[in-house]
Amino acid sequence: MKSSRRRFLILATSALAVPFVSHIASAQTYPVKPVRIIVPFAPGGGSDFIARFMAQKLSVALKEQVVVENRPGAGGLVGIEIGVKAPADGYTLMLIASSYTVNPSIYQVKFDPVNDITPIVQLSRGPLLLVANPSLPVTSAKELIAYAKSKPGAVNYASSGQGSIIHLATELFDSMAGIKMNHVPYKGTGPALTDTIAGQTSVFFSSTATALPQVQAGKLRPLAVTTATRLPALPDVPTVAESGVPGYDVTLWHGLIGPKGIPAAIVSRLNGEVNALVKLKQTAEQLQGDGVAPAGGTPEEFLAQIRKEIDLWHKVATQAGIKAE
Repeated sequence: MKSSRRRFLILATSALAVPFVSHIASAQTYPVKPVRIIVPFAPGGGSDFIARFMAQKLSVALKEQVVVENRPGAGGLVGIEIGVKAPADGYTLMLIASSYTVNPSIYQVKFDPVNDITPIVQLSRGPLLLVANPSLPVTSAKELIAYAKSKPGAVNYASSGQGSIIHLATELFDSMAGIKMNHVPYKGTGPALTDTIAGQTSVFFSSTATALPQVQAGKLRPLAVTTATRLPALPDVPTVAESGVPGYDVTLWHGLIGPKGIPAAIVSRLNGEVNALVKLKQTAEQLQGDGVAPAGGTPEEFLAQIRKEIDLWHKVATQAGIKAE
């Protein structure tokens, strides 16, 4: 009897140990097949550029092919919804942008943007550049605020769309500065910038890479950058916080996440490889071409950033009454 019980206990213990051993082994040998990065935006944009650059570098670092799969739609929600339903084995990752933290306040999101993901690493960070048409009689954000206060309703600002991060970033600026500019939404950054250059709108919070060539050509006047530190390419342009709006800090960023439950060892491997890549001079040079800088950091730091911004944009959207059209 005792012998039979002993054999039963040994077999039961062995059965319980199998998944654990298999789990560890899968993490140690990862990856053994191609890894895909879902980009929830169309090919050719800044997010696609960063994803393809990182996929190329990670393919070498992981010694396995890393491929990019574009799944655009619904402000980036279509691709993310596909990704969060994928197996949590580290073979499906998603590239997200800072708009990820805006979407829960604007759209009906079918997943929990915090609890249904595995944060891996932040890839990049960079400012928006507040620019104005030269016909507007202001040369700084401080002067813009004074002008808008003296002429209520006289300043029109462009955005890349209703409920976009540029829309909310401008509304946050209005709220913190105590002014009210008129919102003119466009379908994308391109037409918004074009009409600001033409004078149809006066002000635009633009991505740096898009606006900088127009600033250098004298077609737009730089007023401020939205991050807490100045932009090296425009060292004389102050931050919004330096311009009379203390505490204002809006960053555009990209990062990698996966579906909930990716093994910690795989997350650690991916995080370590990306952190090594973002420290390379070549990476910094490539990202600077898109107006951003390398980021890096831990998964915990990245998740904290996501949480913080979801809360921020929820407050801004609620206060301004912003909803998707």
